[in-house]
Amino acid sequence: MKTSRAFWSILVLAMVAAGGFFAGQRLATNPPAAETDVSAGSDTDDSDRKILYWRAPMNPTEIYDNPGESSMGMDLVPVYEGGASSSDGSGTVLIDPSAVQNMGIRTATVVEKDFSRIIRTFGEVQYDEEKLFLVNAKISGWIEKLYINFVGAEVSEGDPLLEIYSPELVSTQEEYLLAYRNHAKILQEDFPVAFEDAEKLLASAKRRLEYWDIPQSVIRKLETTGTVSKTIILLAPKTGIVVEKKAIEGGFISAGMDLFQIADLRTVWVHASFYDNEVPWISVGQSVEMELSYLPGETYSGRVSYIYPFLREKARDVHVRLIFSNPNLDLKPGMYANIRLRGKTIPNAIVIPSEAVIRSGERAIVFLDRGEGKYEPRQIILGEVGGEGNSSIRVLSGLEKGDTVVISAQFMLDSESRLQQAIQKMLSARDSGGVREGT
Repeated sequence: MKTSRAFWSILVLAMVAAGGFFAGQRLATNPPAAETDVSAGSDTDDSDRKILYWRAPMNPTEIYDNPGESSMGMDLVPVYEGGASSSDGSGTVLIDPSAVQNMGIRTATVVEKDFSRIIRTFGEVQYDEEKLFLVNAKISGWIEKLYINFVGAEVSEGDPLLEIYSPELVSTQEEYLLAYRNHAKILQEDFPVAFEDAEKLLASAKRRLEYWDIPQSVIRKLETTGTVSKTIILLAPKTGIVVEKKAIEGGFISAGMDLFQIADLRTVWVHASFYDNEVPWISVGQSVEMELSYLPGETYSGRVSYIYPFLREKARDVHVRLIFSNPNLDLKPGMYANIRLRGKTIPNAIVIPSEAVIRSGERAIVFLDRGEGKYEPRQIILGEVGGEGNSSIRVLSGLEKGDTVVISAQFMLDSESRLQQAIQKMLSARDSGGVREGT
């Protein structure tokens, strides 16, 4: 029984092997039809078409004049007239229209429209440098009384800051008072010759007080009361917030010493960073919007006030100054902000989807749909990126309004186009006697 089972097993294996051998012989004698590649462009019976050349099935650039075997020992595949790329070597690709949908080829129309872009970046709130003020002493003396005792205090123009005692200031007041009385006396006695000298002396003494920033109210009080003040009050020159304080009550100050720095925060600057390729979209006067994480839900409107004329080397970005109104003092220097800017509008721009572009080294190309399965590569010159979600790109040259471009599967077309261009070069070499005969 065991011998009989072994016999039948061996017989079955022998029959399977024989079947495989004969099937292999049939495939070798009658190979299956080659699959239609992306350059196939017709359903015409092959017997009615002219064979242009023969190619290796595993290497389309290995071509021959006659049938035979490739360098790998495989049967050559015929390439028929109408199935190759255009003979001018432009790289145009022909696809069987029935295969277009299977390849997932989608297209879009080239449009002409007003083109813009939304740019988002970050910025930092800072002081308006045009509204920073220093309060300093123009005369040496001692601070008898300090009215502003801490940084962050709010002051209005004309508010008292401190009282200063200066022996030099006291003597100058006395000189002014003496000149004032002398001038009044000469005016009453009607001495025209002496009156001119008295008037010059009075003006000189008053000018010294004014140069020391002594308020006019103090000078008028001196004239009215005839009493010299031991101390003089220095007043705030502008409205704002004290952001720096060096004055200490009882301390001695020298002429020229900075005592306070006052910042008017009713307007603030925001310094924002933009990449160099975003700068063409920005111009002075443009509207911008700002949001802060500190104040969710609040949106602030401002404008571009200055574009700095240099590129910051480390960050490789361009510094842009924005200005915002801040009447409630919500915006505080040091805050970080999210900036949204709508770039300037480019009228009548030729625009295509960014996904249509194939960037290859120094070149940028798109494929134009010429209809009936014909796709032509076209080199273009690109401009700015923009549109909704920055998904579009401006074309400076190479396309016209109404052209149809491929926006998917174009890399397959590009690969086939390059292949066809290579084949065209080899066919040119064949015409010069450079193509081999099939083996």
